[in-house]
Amino acid sequence: MTSKLPNLLVPDSALSVADLTAYIQSLIEQDDQLRQVWLTGEVSSATRYRSGLFFTLQDPAAKAVIQCVVWSSQLHKLTTIPAPGEQLIVLGRVHVQPHRGSYQLVVWQALPGGEGLRALRSRQLKDRLEAEGLFDVDRKRPIPSHPQTVAVVTSPQAAAWGDIQRTLKRRYPGLRVLFSPALVQGDQAPSAIVNAIRRVERDGRADVLILSRGGGAIEDMACFNDENVVRAIANCSIPVIAGIGHQRDESLADLAADVFAHTPTAAAEQAVPCLADLYEIHLERSEALSSAMARYMMIAQDRLVGLRDRMSRLKLDRALKQEMQVVSWLQQRLIHSTQRRFQSASQHCQMLQEKLTTLDPQAVLQRGYAVVRSAKGIVRSAKDVKIGDNLTIQLGQGEIEVYVNSVLNTSAQPNPEQL
Repeated sequence: MTSKLPNLLVPDSALSVADLTAYIQSLIEQDDQLRQVWLTGEVSSATRYRSGLFFTLQDPAAKAVIQCVVWSSQLHKLTTIPAPGEQLIVLGRVHVQPHRGSYQLVVWQALPGGEGLRALRSRQLKDRLEAEGLFDVDRKRPIPSHPQTVAVVTSPQAAAWGDIQRTLKRRYPGLRVLFSPALVQGDQAPSAIVNAIRRVERDGRADVLILSRGGGAIEDMACFNDENVVRAIANCSIPVIAGIGHQRDESLADLAADVFAHTPTAAAEQAVPCLADLYEIHLERSEALSSAMARYMMIAQDRLVGLRDRMSRLKLDRALKQEMQVVSWLQQRLIHSTQRRFQSASQHCQMLQEKLTTLDPQAVLQRGYAVVRSAKGIVRSAKDVKIGDNLTIQLGQGEIEVYVNSVLNTSAQPNPEQL
């Protein structure tokens, strides 16, 4: 089997990486234009080490950056110490780093050049959003003390995702973790973060949301100062914990979040309690409850013993006999009083019955009286009777029907005894 190789001109010898780097270094460092150059740009990040101050100078409009260093021996000569967000004019020379295959600017002097464009835009956006109330403390929501589901928005390739998983598993085993992936660096990162947050909201299961990424330069963190990202965090229906990088300065996402931490691990610790700590608290409360119950039982036992002593000192038999005598005497009084009242009531009832008997019309008739009735009713006077009337006379026993032949003494009042 023959291999078909392209017709390439193969040199007799090839340069080593070191030779190529040395050649490039000689070209750059021997160039008169690069031995002493003035640059203007915005400081995006700065880190101080024992050897010197390392910072990044950027051109936000052109999206270009250059790494710079000021050695410790030159720091005291600078008019302005580089700090993130500042616009500087620096003087230095271009130096090639062979071991990295890169170049940097060794700075001798730094002059203030005004506020950086990126820092100015960020400050203006911060002021506008702050005026709208997006960073107000009153908007901050408390994180659930015992969440059942935690959502995480970060890059699947980021070390932050692994740190968060390990921390959540260690502190709160059995927790359900929802992962909503998103870019956390670059031009597409803002829209990716907004979409990831909205996915978590639509899902509806998460009790708290962690937005996170690891450390990096300020220009890499630009997506967390994007207005759309800040508004998505502020308007999120779920409490948000921001764990963004290791920078000293707070991002706008940190200000809009309900809680923010300086590392992804710290954000995960803020999201859930430590189960081991909860168990220790439970044990302490159980011991405190047991101690309280023991003290209560001891007090109750002492009180019971005291009551028993008091009862033993009282002559209960004599007291009971005295009380029984009193009850018996009261019982007799009650019986006598009831009997007297019943007798008096019986006599009164009998008297009323006799009165009723005397007033009974039938009793009057039994004594020889009679009642005369006509068609118009009881006849009380001779004037009420005419010759030819039929009358009924009621006696004590029976009745008599009579016919009136004559009427006498109609003008005189008859004597009842004459009827």
